[in-house]
Amino acid sequence: MQRHARVSTRLTRIAALAASAAVAVVLSAVAPAAAAPPSGNNGGKDIASTTENYVTTFYPIWFTHFQTTALPVPVNHFIGPNEISPVYQAVVAINDDTLYASTPLDVSGGPVGVVVPATPVAYSVLLVDPYGNVYPSGIPSRKAGEGTQTIEYALIGPDASDDLLGAEVVRLPLDHMIMIFRVDKHIGTEDVTTEAEEFRKGILANGVPTAVKPVEEFGVPVKTIADDLVRLAPIEFLRQTQVAVADDGWTPPLNRQEQKLSDDFDALFGDGSSLTDAERAQFAEGARSAHDALIANYLDHRGATNWTHFTNIGAWKKNVLDRASITEFCQYCNTIETAAYYHAFYDGNGAPLDGSNPGGYVLTFPADAIPDAERFWSVTAYTPNAIQPIPNALDKYLVASYTEGLETNPDGSISIYLAVTQPDGVPQANWLPVRDGAFNVMLRVYGVVPKSDIAKDKYLPPAIQLH
Repeated sequence: MQRHARVSTRLTRIAALAASAAVAVVLSAVAPAAAAPPSGNNGGKDIASTTENYVTTFYPIWFTHFQTTALPVPVNHFIGPNEISPVYQAVVAINDDTLYASTPLDVSGGPVGVVVPATPVAYSVLLVDPYGNVYPSGIPSRKAGEGTQTIEYALIGPDASDDLLGAEVVRLPLDHMIMIFRVDKHIGTEDVTTEAEEFRKGILANGVPTAVKPVEEFGVPVKTIADDLVRLAPIEFLRQTQVAVADDGWTPPLNRQEQKLSDDFDALFGDGSSLTDAERAQFAEGARSAHDALIANYLDHRGATNWTHFTNIGAWKKNVLDRASITEFCQYCNTIETAAYYHAFYDGNGAPLDGSNPGGYVLTFPADAIPDAERFWSVTAYTPNAIQPIPNALDKYLVASYTEGLETNPDGSISIYLAVTQPDGVPQANWLPVRDGAFNVMLRVYGVVPKSDIAKDKYLPPAIQLH
C-alpha cells in the first residue's frame, strides 16, 4: 500500500507538471530531420552530448525499471487485464487480438516453475531483457492445434544447477527478465476466446494461476509519463534513469562502453542536486535532444507508402537509437520471425492522419497484397501520443482477417475505412472508428510465413488515402 501511495503521489505531481505547460511532443510537429545522437561525447566532458548518448542508450531501462519496481507488479506471477480498452496504458501499442499474461522473472533465488497447459488455440511466448532484446524463450510458441500436452518447465538462472527432476529445464541468460504470453482469440474466423481465457488462467507460475485483473489496474500512462518528464522535468527524468541504471537487481551487467558512458554521466551530473542553472540547461538540452531524435527516427523510418517498419526489433545489436525508438512506440514487440509491425502516422501524400477530414480515409489491400499470415493480420487505430486504443461507442478497436462479416470488393480486394463515423454504404465490419483529430494506425501480421515477402522485407502495405 505504501508503494502504491508513492506511485499515486508521483503521478499526481507529474500531472500537475503537464497541466502547467504545453507538452512539446505532438508527433506531427517533430522536426523530420533531427540528428542521431553523436558518436562521441568529448571524452565525457561535454554535458549535452554525454546526456544525449546516456538517454538514448538507457531509455528502455527507465521504462522497465518504472514498470517493474515503481508499479505494483508482482514478480514470478503472471497477470493480465480482463479486457483491452482505452484505459490500458501500461505498455504502448497494446492489441485487442490476443489475451495477455506477463510477469517479471527473478530466478536469482532459485528455480521458477511454469506450467503451460494443453490448448487448441495458438499462442506466442516472448522472453526479453530490460532493454527489450529478445531471447529464445525455452518455452515454445504454438500454432493452433499444436499444444496437445501440458508441460511443466523449471526456469533457472545462468549459473544455477540444472539437476532438476520432473520438469523441462529452461536456463535463462539473465537472472531478471520479462516473459509474455499472447494467446489468440480466434482460429481463422472462429471465436475461441473462451478456450483462450481457459488457457491463460491455466498458466501457472510456482503453482499460482494467472491473475486476471481489471483493466483499470493497467491504466498508468507509462509512455506519457516518460514524455512529460523529459519535456517538462528533464532533471527528474535523468535522476530516475540514473537510479534505474544503477539498479543491478534489474539492469543487465553493463558492457565496457556502457559502463564508461554511465561513469561519465555520473561524474558530470552527480545526483543532480548541485547543478548550476547553466548546467541544468545543458542537461535538459541533451535529454530533450535525445527524445527528439528517437521520435524522429521512428517517424522518418518510412517506406514509399509512408508506413514505418523495422525488421530489427528485439535484435538491435549496437543500434541503440532504433532500440530507444521502438521502446517509445512498440515496447515488447516481437521479432520479425514472429510478427511484423507497420505503423502509419501519414497518408499516402505525406500529410498527418487527421480524423477531422470529412470523408475519413480508406486503406485498400489489393487481392494479391492481402497480408500473408499464419495466425492473423489486423489494423488498429491509436491516439497520437499515448499510442492507445481510441475510445468509441462500439468499443471496436480493430479490423482483422478474422472480423466477422468483413466484406471483400468484387475484385477480391479488402477496403478498411478509417473515419469518426461509419461512412454511408460501408459495412460496419469494414469500418475502423478513429478520433476527430490526429491518430495513427498499426498493421500487425502475426505468424509471419517463412520465406514470404513479409519475412524477406519485400512487402509494402498500400498507402492510406483520403476517402
